[in-house]
Amino acid sequence: MSGEKIIKNPEPEARDIKSVKRMKEIMTNYYIEAKTAKDQNKMVAWITSGGPVEPLIAMDVIPVYPENYGAMIGASHMAVQLCEIAEQMGYSRDLCGYARSDIAASATGGGPIPGGLPRPDFLVCCNNICGTVLKWYEVLARYFKVPLFIYDTPFIHTEFSEEAKKYVRQQTLEYTQFLEEQTGKKADYGRLEEVGRLSVQAMRLWQKVLDTCMHKPAPMTAFDAFFHLALIVTLRGKQVVIDYYSELLDELNDRIARGIGMIPNEKYRLLWDNLPVWFKTRWLSNKFASHDAALVASTYTNAWSSTVDLIDENDLAGSLGIASSSIYINVSIDKMLAELGTMIKKYEVDGLVMHSNRSCKPYSLGQYDIQKMVMKEFDIPALIIEADQVDERNFSESQIETRIDAFMETIKSKKR
Repeated sequence: MSGEKIIKNPEPEARDIKSVKRMKEIMTNYYIEAKTAKDQNKMVAWITSGGPVEPLIAMDVIPVYPENYGAMIGASHMAVQLCEIAEQMGYSRDLCGYARSDIAASATGGGPIPGGLPRPDFLVCCNNICGTVLKWYEVLARYFKVPLFIYDTPFIHTEFSEEAKKYVRQQTLEYTQFLEEQTGKKADYGRLEEVGRLSVQAMRLWQKVLDTCMHKPAPMTAFDAFFHLALIVTLRGKQVVIDYYSELLDELNDRIARGIGMIPNEKYRLLWDNLPVWFKTRWLSNKFASHDAALVASTYTNAWSSTVDLIDENDLAGSLGIASSSIYINVSIDKMLAELGTMIKKYEVDGLVMHSNRSCKPYSLGQYDIQKMVMKEFDIPALIIEADQVDERNFSESQIETRIDAFMETIKSKKR
């Protein structure tokens, strides 16, 4: 993929992704629908980002994601205020910033959406992303006085045993029974299979969107992907997601054809590990761009498509738990390293940037070991920056800037 024509310094408006406007419209309509659910005689369920949303879509329940709202709170620079409220309520500052800001937002109606998120009729918690969500959602269930379903996914150390597969299949059946009890209607398995097919199609399209960054120069960066990720998380299983990602893919392929890269004079390609630093995405993007570096891939954005081949469209109930259990942070360090190695080669990256995220222990524990393994096995520099996904009190701009500058000088020296 080398040798393509590169537009050296395209005008800023030429680098803007036009589909962003449509994305904002879809998300605005989604939140309006959720806020007016009662007027439509629909139910609202709060669900964790790694939870299986397809059964909710199939049962015509509107899914709402406190973690997505936490990201919005972080990007809006509202997290510190809300985290401090949660700390005054007795929650430790060592807890996840998403949990603290969402608990406080639930109690105060705070955050970027006036009045906060719509009140849930019930909660769905899947522990494939962390153990914190279990206690977090128990707090929410007590606060709102609503039922809570916990979808339990076993950790994968080596292989996914047949016993584990049977276990998660039973979880899906119990999940469906729970939804039947809450909605008062029987599950339509034909509808569930239809939603499953749409979900798989959307996941494959999302991967194609991410794979445009294999091209040199990359038509977008991981910072752009962090934004466009919202639909595959919130509305996976709906036609609007397929339509949007098809539109976005067409736009990115057009940028490739015209030689437009998101980073002018792209010379270095980087891989990002862990969640974004939501309140500093623009600063980080500009900082790396000042070194002619593009973050072309991320383990975080890849998480919503990497397990697509584990889903059987004709047996969603049987395969949904397997896919949910197999995401990047619910597997061993050896499996994480293997996935990183695949991405390093696929996107031809020159270095790895690891966000040691104070809020996300499962994603961050083991990073120092993985850093050493990556540097040894793939012979590329690896940087660890210490920060937080939403809590700005845990971000030192001068320290991180110094580390990035030194890291990029190492890459430049290696490339000379």
